[in-house]
Amino acid sequence: MMKSWISGETLGIAHLSVADISKPDLKDGYMRVRVTHGALNFSDLLMIAEQYQVRPPRPFTPGQELVGVVDEAPAGSGFQVGDRIASKVLWGAFAEYALVRTDMAIRVPENYRLAQAAALPVSYTTALVALDYCGAVKPSDTVLIHAAAGGVGLAAVEIAAARGGTVIATAGSNDRLAIARDHGAKHLVNYRNEDWVDQIKALTAGKGANLILDPVGGEIGENSLRCIAMDGKLLIVGFASGRMPKLAPHLLLLKRASVIGVYWNHDTDPKLLATTNRELEALITGGHINPLVDDHHGFDDLPSALDDLENRRVAGKMVLRIGTEEKADG
Repeated sequence: MMKSWISGETLGIAHLSVADISKPDLKDGYMRVRVTHGALNFSDLLMIAEQYQVRPPRPFTPGQELVGVVDEAPAGSGFQVGDRIASKVLWGAFAEYALVRTDMAIRVPENYRLAQAAALPVSYTTALVALDYCGAVKPSDTVLIHAAAGGVGLAAVEIAAARGGTVIATAGSNDRLAIARDHGAKHLVNYRNEDWVDQIKALTAGKGANLILDPVGGEIGENSLRCIAMDGKLLIVGFASGRMPKLAPHLLLLKRASVIGVYWNHDTDPKLLATTNRELEALITGGHINPLVDDHHGFDDLPSALDDLENRRVAGKMVLRIGTEEKADG
């Protein structure tokens, strides 16, 4: 048996409950992992409220990102008991054990904290797909990153800086901007100031940013087109503001700019994600990735942790402590 968080017929984080359920049985293409940490994402809030595109049959165990230690693996999978891995899952991360597809798992180096590795499967993968694949970032680029102290935003700051780009970070407070600076941002702008667009223009000598990564949406996304460079790209990552932006076509036309949705899927993008995993390993080995995680919430605190995430009371990646980082026997 294991402990697991359950989202039942009554929607919302206030109605989550803990239950003792059976450990998941191994099946083809999967391994069983003893979960040490589950990472939180805005999509968890949507899935629990049944507002996400993926709608598991209820009741279900939420959580789409985890790290842990392999408890059982099929022969020929390339993994063995005791291996440390990070992975995206469709759901099921907020439990003591979970099934992980072997082709979705990322190996975690021995000298890397598992809590930090919890940020890799979604936040850093998304940032890499956005900047390397969708944006084709170059050292000559000025990269504007919104919500730069959030999970995806901070990952993008580190990756853009590692690629040689000049990073302009935006956030809603000086404390959060300082975090982005410490992770590689060169210029800092508080987007709660009414003149933030003018500040971006001033920092770029009127040219605007070549790449703009937007996990916020709403007015932030809309106004981003007012400080985008000629032939620039606006990379849409999400809508943390709760509102999709209404983008003005004439601004795209005048700047010959592109709007690109950032999306990836293990079933449709296996080659892309295999490349991304290799790039992640190289960035880790090179010392370019140092995820900031908030892991002060224990297993029993999931509703509180989700509330902190929803109300933006977190910097970096919110991570739920579920088990110990010690290796399993075997």
